[in-house]
Amino acid sequence: MTTFTDQKTERQYYIDWLRILLILSVFLFHIGMIFNTWSWHIKNDQQFNGVLRQAMTFLHYWRMPLLFMLSGAGTYFALGKRTPVQYVSERFKRLAIPLVIGIFTLVPVQVYIERIDQYSSLPEFYSHMFEGIYPDGNFSWHHLWFIAYLFVVSLIISPFLNFLRSKRFQVFTIRIENIVTKPLALNIFVLPLLLSQIVLQQFFETETNDLVNDWASFTYYIIFFLTGFILLPVRKITEAIRKYRLWYLAEVIVVTVVLFKVPNLAISEDSGEIIQDVSSVFLAWSSAITAIGFAKQYFNKNSTMRKLANEAIYPFYLLHQPVIVVTGYFIIHLNIAVFWKVATVLLASFTLTIIIYWFLIRPFNLLRIIFGMKKLEKAKKEPETNHALKPVIVKDDMCLSA
Repeated sequence: MTTFTDQKTERQYYIDWLRILLILSVFLFHIGMIFNTWSWHIKNDQQFNGVLRQAMTFLHYWRMPLLFMLSGAGTYFALGKRTPVQYVSERFKRLAIPLVIGIFTLVPVQVYIERIDQYSSLPEFYSHMFEGIYPDGNFSWHHLWFIAYLFVVSLIISPFLNFLRSKRFQVFTIRIENIVTKPLALNIFVLPLLLSQIVLQQFFETETNDLVNDWASFTYYIIFFLTGFILLPVRKITEAIRKYRLWYLAEVIVVTVVLFKVPNLAISEDSGEIIQDVSSVFLAWSSAITAIGFAKQYFNKNSTMRKLANEAIYPFYLLHQPVIVVTGYFIIHLNIAVFWKVATVLLASFTLTIIIYWFLIRPFNLLRIIFGMKKLEKAKKEPETNHALKPVIVKDDMCLSA
């Protein structure tokens, strides 16, 4: 019999750690955007291709799919006995509120800095905020697209929550378990990923992040989300992922070589693009499974740092990009070597983001709600004879679950 029920009562610390590391990789990725050759809000005068671009391309293919996969697992563990209405209500508080407020506070700062030569001040930019949709206009949700997509996923799956907790679904899970616990057998899920892209990319562009015209990418992310929901709560499956992590790592290495080398050797441009598209899907999947396997092996442990970082990582994600854009704008104009620009942007933006979170968001319930956090809960009142300080309690939570 499948063993997902007992695992539900045990916190899977490796999922927290992996999510934390992924958001930090997003932070580093956006710093890299200032210095590579891809277009972004601000650019250093000296830009780099080569190794930097290849490393960022490699990371780009699998970091967001894995975040959706972890969000699917987080949703399973967070559901408990919530009804569909309770689930949507909780998702509205955790996702929709930060999204809407962020669109009107965090995002405009980035667009203004990008177009600072066109406006005399940020207040003036606000008066033009609704003039068209970015990139042609000014209105956008920028990095908050991830939050928007998670909220839409929540709305889509909410009618099916009762089925996902039913005996029939458990039977389905048992059948999946018997198939995918063999070496590299999880690659069966590459098939729906490939099929979705073969069909939908004929009609939609990819990675527009605008939702309305992004159904190829959105479907791709939903599949990752559902695989996280189905697979990661099952102990036998996650143990198989941990056991065969080196097999999947070998697959990552092979697929990476194919992705970066083989398309250039193809007999035609079209065949090269096909090889690249197929290998990128394999890379996204195998990298995600490999990361889960190594995290399960080495990071499935609790600590005070995990608790602090797990609570902070969601507001950190919301804050990090506008902070990088603002600090980076001033630093890239300094007359210093590129290395020192990179180091200064990294240190300054990370420190400023943590300071804003720690001193302005974490202690205050109103801002905690705005940034998708749970309210602080005061400990039960002690007897009047006990004059010990009454601690503030924050329940541990799986942030960025949908």
